Amino acid sequence: MRVSRVTPFLADLGGGKNLCFVKVETDGGPHGWGECYTQADRDTSIVALVEAIGRYLVGRDASHITHFVHWAYHDFAAKRGAMDFWSAVSGLEQALWDIAGKRHRVPVYELLGGPCRDRVRVYANGWYGGAKTPVEYAARARDTVGRGFNALKFDPFPGPWRTHISRAAEEQAVANVAAVREAVGPEVDLLIEVHRRLAPMHAVRVAREMERFRPFWYEEPVSSTNLEALAECRRQIAIPIVTGEELYTRAEFRRAFELRAADIVNPDVCNCGGILELRAIAQMAEPSLVTVSPHNYNSTTVGLAATLHVSAAIPNFLITEYFVNFETRGREIATPGFEVKAGYIAVPTRPGLGIELDEAALARFPARASSERTMPTPGDEAP
Repeated sequence: MRVSRVTPFLADLGGGKNLCFVKVETDGGPHGWGECYTQADRDTSIVALVEAIGRYLVGRDASHITHFVHWAYHDFAAKRGAMDFWSAVSGLEQALWDIAGKRHRVPVYELLGGPCRDRVRVYANGWYGGAKTPVEYAARARDTVGRGFNALKFDPFPGPWRTHISRAAEEQAVANVAAVREAVGPEVDLLIEVHRRLAPMHAVRVAREMERFRPFWYEEPVSSTNLEALAECRRQIAIPIVTGEELYTRAEFRRAFELRAADIVNPDVCNCGGILELRAIAQMAEPSLVTVSPHNYNSTTVGLAATLHVSAAIPNFLITEYFVNFETRGREIATPGFEVKAGYIAVPTRPGLGIELDEAALARFPARASSERTMPTPGDEAP
């Protein structure tokens, strides 16, 4: 069964960025869908890499998944991987697994050793867009819990993202968390996102102020480009520490485990190298007594499906991400849609990834030409 065509699709599904899907077709056999992680203003570079790498897949056996990823890194990239490259590879790799599952008429998780669970817990993200004050955060949090979520992730810090911030910014972040906790009560889990921005002096001080609100975790307080600094923070903070969004492949996660820099890792199946790589990272984490919470700043369709399959197949899974602002259009382009019930999603049981995209529906949501971000001036940088 050989690959006959690779086609990327860039679409605006209503969030803060365009999303990238990839379809891999075979001669006389099933096709597969994958999804590549994207960032605003970098989506077209990822599409270009899908096309450049994908042309080498044409004519190749679609079942040679491991060899494809090995070749892509060692030969195509000359061992110089980066987010854009791994995002493209991850989407292509997922599509090949989708083909494999359809070919053998089983869900992908059956090819990974079978399920460890039949449902996957999710937390809501994308719900607090536009919130700037504690009152606004609290109102949006109440609405999201009312939709059936019992775990909420949010970044309470005012922008822009900088390593050193003012006392006022620290206090505002704490006030936002306090307001959300009061709004949703003690039973809802609060996952605090820091987006890799802080120096340890700020990360530790703010975390200690937030500890009384019992956060579920404190995500990426410090960039994982300095894992020693992250480990330093973990030793001083009484909230579980998460890292991994900035790391790709098991090679980059190795040092995090050696330094005991985090309690939880959050690799993304759409940029870490794909389905098999996410499982490999989870296997490395398990003997280090680290749990895995896959990052999923992707659609509620293909990227979510790939995440669900790996989450079902690993014993040290904790929770995964669900972007509520991608949900509406996601339901319009995909069959069947996933449904959140009491904070969980049932693991798909159809062959492959268990989801199909409608190309005509995708065409109704063309990609935006550029993001709406504005560049600050030097005058905006004063703390």
